[in-house]
Amino acid sequence: MATYKYTAVTADGQQVKAAIEGVSITSAENDLLRQDLRVVKIKEKRGFSKIELSPERVPRQEVMHFSRQIAAFVRSGIPIIDAVHVVEGGTANKRFCSILGEVAEQLEGGVPFSEALAPHESVFPPYYLGILRSAELTGQLDTVLDQLAIYIERDIEARQRVKSALTYPAVVGVMSILTMVIMVAYVLPKFVDFFDELGSQLPLPTRMLLGFSALFQSYWWVLVSFIILAVVGNMMINRNDNAKVVRSRALMKLPVVGVIIQYSAVERFCRIIGAMMRAGVPLPETMAAAIESTNNALFEQHLRVARDEMLEGDGVAGPLERTELFPSAAIQMIRVGEETGTLDQQIDSAANFYAVETAYKLKRLTDMFEPAVVIFMGLIVGFVAVALISAMYGVLQGVRGQE
Repeated sequence: MATYKYTAVTADGQQVKAAIEGVSITSAENDLLRQDLRVVKIKEKRGFSKIELSPERVPRQEVMHFSRQIAAFVRSGIPIIDAVHVVEGGTANKRFCSILGEVAEQLEGGVPFSEALAPHESVFPPYYLGILRSAELTGQLDTVLDQLAIYIERDIEARQRVKSALTYPAVVGVMSILTMVIMVAYVLPKFVDFFDELGSQLPLPTRMLLGFSALFQSYWWVLVSFIILAVVGNMMINRNDNAKVVRSRALMKLPVVGVIIQYSAVERFCRIIGAMMRAGVPLPETMAAAIESTNNALFEQHLRVARDEMLEGDGVAGPLERTELFPSAAIQMIRVGEETGTLDQQIDSAANFYAVETAYKLKRLTDMFEPAVVIFMGLIVGFVAVALISAMYGVLQGVRGQE
């Protein structure tokens, strides 16, 4: 059992700050919901001895392979304890290997599979344990584990698409900045001494370039201070819920980028809702996992209100529409699913649709960004070349005139 600190609001609007024990953050949140408390913030309370200074990260690929292997063992009739031991022996990740050893000990003590994984829920996706609990009740553990492996694989592919799409623009952008810094800090100052010795009148582009170089050398600390302030400011924003909401709202107002952020959050939300509904997970636990999966503070804030409305019997489409965060097409699909009794299928269709739309919008953004970076870099290099060549030409003309 772990202890969780929480901030919640009672039915009459009073704020409550306290602690609660639970096997997982999801179960603790469900206990609070049953007490008519609307959770605003909840996190595990860790003692100093539990703090890991540099814990080894468990990649999502490890969880995907684990799910697929356990499903194969269960389908073959092998006891789950033996299956966990076998997977533990073939795991290269030291932290995950240690976790599987603890899980095996719990299983040997008679603890259900999902509850044995619960103390390590940070390693798994937010929807993982809730679906497993329902699978154990229905006796479909192997099938559900295969489905979980597929969902994780899709999520990994989506993240890899984003990374691959942004890699080239990021590399070009970083190289452009480094090139400018090297030229301004090291190359151009040498030309200043050279032109001063000649004492010739320099053309305007050259004077502008050398003036910028001198300005950078005198006030480089301003740029460094700005970078440090940006990093510290971002860290402070990440620790403040209201600031994260403001940042998310600002990002979603950006052209093209805002639509990508919105579609990505909608796709993840629909994907998790559909999977957990199909597995028979209760609505409170389903919404808690789906809200966390959006990775967007603005969505999380509005979806908590929508969850409360759903629990009061307002359906699904209505509360989601009132958040004003979901596209009309997604709301229409969900409404059709409610009216026809095919909500899980319609939500899956919405997830697939917005996954394709997100990939298309992302490709469009990178297609716009790449030539913009190249053109910008070309203008900078061209301006530097013109400034230096025109200055050299002026010097040569002056020397010839003196002869």
